Parts: sequence; structure tokens; C-alpha cells
Amino acid sequence: MENNIDGYLRQLKTEMKDCDRATVQDALSDAEEYLRNAMDNLKTNKPGVPEANAFSSVVEEYGTPAEIADAYRKIEARTSPSLVAGTTRKNMSFFGRFFGVVIEPKAWGALLYLLFTLATGIIYFTWAVTGISLSLGLLILIIGIPIAGLFILSTRGLALLEGRLVEALLGIRMPHRPLFSPKDKGIWAKFKALLIDKYTWFSMVYMLLQLPLGITYFTVFITLISTSLALVAAPIWSFVFNLPVFTNNGTQYILNGWVTPFLTVAGVILFFATLHLAKVIGGLHGKLAKAMLVRE
Repeated sequence: MENNIDGYLRQLKTEMKDCDRATVQDALSDAEEYLRNAMDNLKTNKPGVPEANAFSSVVEEYGTPAEIADAYRKIEARTSPSLVAGTTRKNMSFFGRFFGVVIEPKAWGALLYLLFTLATGIIYFTWAVTGISLSLGLLILIIGIPIAGLFILSTRGLALLEGRLVEALLGIRMPHRPLFSPKDKGIWAKFKALLIDKYTWFSMVYMLLQLPLGITYFTVFITLISTSLALVAAPIWSFVFNLPVFTNNGTQYILNGWVTPFLTVAGVILFFATLHLAKVIGGLHGKLAKAMLVRE
């Protein structure tokens, strides 16, 4: 086994090569934080102990990479992201699978997320554009560096929050904790590390993308839902309240009786198709979020 923290983390990553990327990121962050804090405490309390011996005692208490990897696999096997559990419908007929989507929490979670993305997209985009502009504008001054550093840290925080939303509503496993940052590094060293980390820039790009994606998602699904509800309600609107379906240049259009069942069926089918589309697009967006917000 490796006799230093970096070697331990490399071995742990190798042991978890078959695990989800987000799980690996959490395991590495947890391990690094524990090992570095434990080593710092040992150096403070027992300064005469050789570093190799100190590291061995810390690993003995924490666990070997193989033991930690096995523990995380067991935890992941017992838990799953919210709104993932649903009815297994692989052996059902086409109609069963098509209409059964209405009882799938993942479909409703995806629809809610895609509609909610417009609001989060506005927040993320506004924050990113404001932070980038302010940071670049103040970099010529000394105060610009800490402001830029705080902005970068805020993007990581928002990325973590977005990951929790993605996991809760789309069922895609995302990191549960922020990346570990060593306390012994100076402010300038931490700033440079944040600046050259591609995760920082991927998080910013993701925030900027959320606005156009949110507008697209919201427009498409509000249109589909409104159309399906209008088709279902058209017979009631026309025959119960004796109102025209629509008016064009002063001409009122009333439904014929034979058209009624076709409109109702079309509206119901469109609604179920909308849930299926939300599930598919939600899965694709979850993959995008995972690619940009989770480290390799």
C-alpha cells in the first residue's frame, strides 16, 4: 500500500473504477479530508513520530483503500437517488408501457425539473454574467482577486446545489459534498488552484447554458401541456358552455358532435407522450450535468 496521501487516493480511485463517478468523487473528498486532518493532528500532538509511521496509524484507523471502496459500494447498493424507484415495465405491452408512465415518479420529477429550469437558469445566468464582469473589471485592483475567488467559490456552491436538484428530480447520482480544499495552502495558492481547475470553468459554462436550455424546456413543455389540456377541454367548452372553440375574423367555430371523441383521445395521448418526452429529455440533461459538474 502507498505510504502517502496522494498514493492512497490514487489506489482508492483504482479500487473504485467500477463505481459511479459521483460516488468516486465523494469517496476521494472524504478520504482526503480525513487523512490530511488526521495527519495534521498527529504532527501537532506527536511531532517526533516519523511521517511514514504516522500515516500507517491513520490508515489503520480509517481503513485501507480496498475497505473504503467496499464500504462505499455497500452504501450505494442500499441507497438510490430520489424519484428513481418506479414500476418495472420491461415485460409489459406497448400500451402498458405508454400509459404506465403516469405512475412513474421519474417522469413527473423530470417534468418538474424541466419547467423549473427556467427559474434556475435566470438565477445562474445572472449570477455568472455579473460575477464574471465584476471580477474582470476589478482585477486591475488588489480587491479584484479576492472578489474573483469568492465568485469562483460561489459557482462551485451553486454547482453542488444544482447537482442535488438533478439527483432529486432526475434520478442521476451527483456529488453530495464539495471538493476538499487543503487548509495549509495560502490564499494565492488556493486561488491559482481554483483558476486552473477545469471543473471551475465547466461549472460556469453550465450556468450560462441553463438560461437558453431553460427557455427552450419551458416553452416546449408548457405548449405541449396547454395543447393537451385544450384538446381535452374543447368538448366541454363547446357543448356544456355553448362557447366557440375559437374565433377567426369574427367567425365562430363550434365543434361537431363526431369530432368530440377524437379531440379528447388526442389530448390524452398528447399528455402521456409529453411525460415520455420529459423523461427522455430529463435523462439527457442529467447526463449533461454529470459530464460538466462531476470530476473525472
